[in-house]
Amino acid sequence: MSESQLIKSFQDTAVSFSDNPWIQAAIVACLTIVIGSLLAYLVFSFLRAIAKRTGWVIDDHLVQILRYPVWYTVLLTGLLMAVILMPLSQLSTTFWSNILWTINVLIWTIAGIKALRAILQRLSTEENNFTLIQPGTLPLFYNSIFVVVVISGIYSLSRVWAIDVTTWLASAGVIGIAVGFAAKDTLANLFAGIFILADAPYKIGDYIVLDNGDRGLVRHIGLRSTKLLTRDDVEITIPNSIISNSRIINQSGGPVKRFRLRIQFSVAYGTDIDQVRALTIAIASAEKLILKTPLPRLRFRRFEASGIAFELLCWVKLPALRGRATDSLNEAIYNAFIEEKIEIPNSKQDLYVKEMPLADPKQQ
Repeated sequence: MSESQLIKSFQDTAVSFSDNPWIQAAIVACLTIVIGSLLAYLVFSFLRAIAKRTGWVIDDHLVQILRYPVWYTVLLTGLLMAVILMPLSQLSTTFWSNILWTINVLIWTIAGIKALRAILQRLSTEENNFTLIQPGTLPLFYNSIFVVVVISGIYSLSRVWAIDVTTWLASAGVIGIAVGFAAKDTLANLFAGIFILADAPYKIGDYIVLDNGDRGLVRHIGLRSTKLLTRDDVEITIPNSIISNSRIINQSGGPVKRFRLRIQFSVAYGTDIDQVRALTIAIASAEKLILKTPLPRLRFRRFEASGIAFELLCWVKLPALRGRATDSLNEAIYNAFIEEKIEIPNSKQDLYVKEMPLADPKQQ
């Protein structure tokens, strides 16, 4: 049944109740809302029952997300039929019809964004099925989908209000030049954000260090900026154009996420090296935060002016554990050296006097 036939059917039903067009419009709106809501309830109850049997989670989310847009569409359809039946001028009828269509487009634009994000979120958790969509690449797809859906919504609104898009596109070139000069910094951040999301030098959840010393956990990657959470629980927002031109150290990158600690210390000359090696490796092996594989190791680095420099190498599970593990190891090594009477050298100088000057008898 076409839209005109459906309206004619509701109009005939309304005429049987009253000859007043306003009452007819109200009756048509009420009938459309009641019957449409009942059908929507039955259809979505059936779809929910099917979704529960599939064993997937994504279809349950989609049914829940699409339920309200469908109901609002039924509601707006009833109001649209009522507007058509009202004794209004052609201009008023067109205006209110466009308002209702605009609301419907906005509702479905928001629903489309939610539905596509739910699909991407689910696909990113599927192992060995969608290698391109991963938790670290979600911001790229999120932002891309947002732009595409919003542009589609704007195009639909232009069709509703009969706006000639070609005229806008023709003037966009001239406006784009002016906007490019006025918002060059914003555009630089935008393109830098696209390149960061495409190249993926880091992802959400990584610990990165910039060349200016900023270090933190990546919390958000946007088209304009990246947000880092430092160890002081302070959030830093850095424009993407600055990050794209910086040297980035990704401490969570590489084939594994473990992080190597370098504990440097010195002992006095004459200390038993084998004793120092056995003692420090035993301390590192007993520390709960230190991984058992790879094994801790001690390196004899260099001779210093007042002692021998060593470096203890060991690994923690995550870069976030670096501070706690370093503190625990430093304390344990210091206490062990005191207990074993291993001297930790201070910066000092020895003065050797070859001979004492003879005393002058005249000054005695």
